[in-house]
Parts: sequence; C-alpha cells; structure tokens
Amino acid sequence: MMKKRNRASVDAAVVDICRREVGHLSTRKFAHRLAASEDLVLRLDLLRKLEKHRGCVNTVSFNADGDILVSGSDDRRVILWDWETGRVKLSFNSGHNNNIFQAKIMPETDERSIVTCAADGQVRHATILDCGKVETKLLARHQGRAHKLANEPGSPHIFYTCGEDGLVQHFDLRTGEATELFSCQPVRGRSFLRVVNLNAIAIDPRNPNLFVIAGSDEFTRLYDIRRYRWDASAAFGKPADHFCPKHLLGDENVGITGLAFSDQSELLVSYCEEFIYLFSKDMGWGSNVNEILDNHLSVGSDSDMETDSILGPQLYKGHRNCVTVKGVSFFGPKCEYVVSGSDCGRMFIWRKKDGALVRVMEADKQVVNCIQAHPHTTMLASSGIDRDIKIWTPTALEKAPPPTNIEKLRPKTNSWMYQMVSPRDMALQLLAMRSQQTSPERRRTEDTNAEGNMLEFILTFDANSSDEDDSEDEEGHDRFY
Repeated sequence: MMKKRNRASVDAAVVDICRREVGHLSTRKFAHRLAASEDLVLRLDLLRKLEKHRGCVNTVSFNADGDILVSGSDDRRVILWDWETGRVKLSFNSGHNNNIFQAKIMPETDERSIVTCAADGQVRHATILDCGKVETKLLARHQGRAHKLANEPGSPHIFYTCGEDGLVQHFDLRTGEATELFSCQPVRGRSFLRVVNLNAIAIDPRNPNLFVIAGSDEFTRLYDIRRYRWDASAAFGKPADHFCPKHLLGDENVGITGLAFSDQSELLVSYCEEFIYLFSKDMGWGSNVNEILDNHLSVGSDSDMETDSILGPQLYKGHRNCVTVKGVSFFGPKCEYVVSGSDCGRMFIWRKKDGALVRVMEADKQVVNCIQAHPHTTMLASSGIDRDIKIWTPTALEKAPPPTNIEKLRPKTNSWMYQMVSPRDMALQLLAMRSQQTSPERRRTEDTNAEGNMLEFILTFDANSSDEDDSEDEEGHDRFY
C-alpha cells in the first residue's frame, strides 16, 4: 500500500501563491505571509559579501527604505552600501580615535545625517553635503566606551546614547547639544559598583517616550522621558520598571549585552554567559526593585513568595554569548523570529512564539556580533570579527535541515583577547584574589606594600595597554571589545 504524501512537503509559500491567484488570499495578506514564511527562513543563503573595511565590522543598520546599509568598523570608517549590487555609495573617516561601535542613519534626512559612537567615548554627527563631502562634528563624550545609541523612531533630530560610565545622554541635532539625563546607579548592596556600565539602549517604537538600558548587572531598566524636567529641577535616575528573569534576581555574575523592542512593545534581552529572554510589558518587577531583592534573598529563591505570581519570559538558547558585546534583534514583518550571533561564529534564528530553534548558519570565522533584519523583506545582514558584511537572502534551492549537534560543534572560547575585561579590571581582580588567599594576620602586615605595588602595576599596565591599542589600530589589526 502506498503511503499518502505528506502535505507538509509542499512549501506553504507555493500554496499561498495558488490561493492568491484564485482570489482566496488578498495581496496584502499574501505579502505578509510570504515575508514571515518559515520556508523562506529555511532557504536563507549567502548572497554576497560586502568587502571594503580593514577591521572588524561592529555595526550594520539599514535606512528606513532598506535600500542603503550603513556600517562602522575598527578602521574608524563609515561606509554606505548599495547592498543589492555590493557597490560602495560613500566611505568616509568618522573622526573617531578608536573602534566605531554603532552608526545609524537618522530618519527623514535623505540619508545625509549619520550619528556614531565609539570606543573613544565620543558621540559624533556626520552631515553629507550636496557636493558629496562629509562634515563630522563632535557632539559629546562619555568617560569610557560608548557601545550603543538609539534614535527616536521617525525623528530626524532626537537620539540617545549610553556608555560604560553609566551615563545616558539625550541629543537634539537642532541645537547640537547633549543633555546628560542621569548616571545609572546599581541596586542597593552593590557597593562594589560605582555605576552600572551600560552596553545597550533601545526605544519602544509604539511609545517613543519609553526607553530601556542595560549593562553590567541583571536588570533591564525602563524609563519614561516625560518624567524628566528639562530645567533639571528634579532627579530622573529612578526607573519606572525593571525586567529580569526570576532565577537571575540577585545574581552578581551576569550582565546584559543586547536589547530590542518589537512592534508590540515586547522586550528582548540578551544576557552574557546566559540566554535570551522575551518579556511582555506586564512582566516587570516595578520601580522599587530593592524591596523585591530583599524579599527574594531573605526567603530564598525556591520559596513561595510574591514573585511567583509573575509569569516567566520566553527563553531562547543554543547560542553562546561570553566574549563580546553582542546585539539581539527581531526578524520578520511582525517580528515572528528572534536572531542572534554567537561566539562559535554562527547565526541563530528562533521562532519567537515558542522559542524553537529554526536555523543555525555559519556566518563568521570567529564570532558573529551583529545581525540586522531588512525593514521590508526577508533578508539579513550580519557582521563580526571578519572584515566583511554578509548578506543573506532566501535563494537556496533546498530547505535547510533541522539544526543538530549544536553543542558538539561549538569550539572552546578561551582566548583572552576578546574578553570584555579591561586591563585595569583584570589587575583589580588579581588583587582581590590575592587578598582572599592571604591569611588575616599576614594580610594586615602586607596591605600597605601590596596596595602600593598593585597601584603601580595598574598604572603601568593601563599605559602599556593604551600604547599597544594605538599601535595595533594604526597597523589595521583586528581588535574588538
């Protein structure tokens, strides 16, 4: 007896084409279903490589129309690409003194206004003139690396930045001035943290008054800019809400590297040394997180308590996020998928609704850091430690098989050169370890000499490290933070 043919073997996209042709599916709904089709995701393949940068490519993003891709690199150059042809439309020196971490085209500016932030802490604005020349201007500085910026949806003037100094700044390009909103303070009991070193910032597209920040602790903090008084007559540092998985409350060993909002105000959070989580807006712990932490630590994480009433976020796992500051993003016309890079050099795609891993794709010889979805079609751009940008489109003749042996294929990541630890932090950690291993009696007698010697070591180490960074950057070698 012949087996009945499995209907699932027929691509859903082919069925939708037939339904559209006979009038059973509207053109608008067909376009949406096609762009979100898992069949197309399974056919994503490398279309081309964009090769012009001379260093790691740390940022890629599209303009609103999706016809131009902007990138920034360790070579301190910004490039505007016609990604469909692979042609460079414009390449210019950003004016930064160190690796560019983010570059974005401001909306409604005819692609003539670009803002950047970098490892030198500078926030800069580039204007493309009618003659084709580029003028760059320093807007402000962070006291430390500035990893991310976020532009207000639809606004050609407003954007925010955050940095490792914990500072959040608001910019209005009409005045060319920065407003220092606040420095992100750690929760109570974290006296070892002066500020929270910030790695990520994102604005809610449905309500641009709301933005989130995250960094060197377990919390994503939500703020409402409407609470800020522009005459600086009141403090603005208290978050309106906090987001964190229950099992990570009080965990001092985790941090956050990437944030993203969906068009439904869902919040995507990528943890270092952990997983990716999707929160709905009702999953926050509220503004007074210190009280939540006190209760959590006093009764134990496994006991019945108020936190049990809060639903847990959707989980996405399988990738590895330990050695670089990686982003995370949504993919699809209605954010049907979640995408992230990994330390193993691969790109991961999950179904948003249930966390199922759909695709795993080789995308870099070492580490994938950035994945940006096209705003209107099924297409991805990725970058990482390699010096190119890879364009992915659904052009494969055969669908990819289900991902297998994810853990088995993952290489070891023990190379110190990519660790997100500064030489100064490394030296302080060595001092702390030495103090813990020394007996109390001996510690008291050695404290003065040890502190003096270690201070001299830190200063020397910082100076030597800075010299090495400058010399390596000048030679065009890869360096990534």
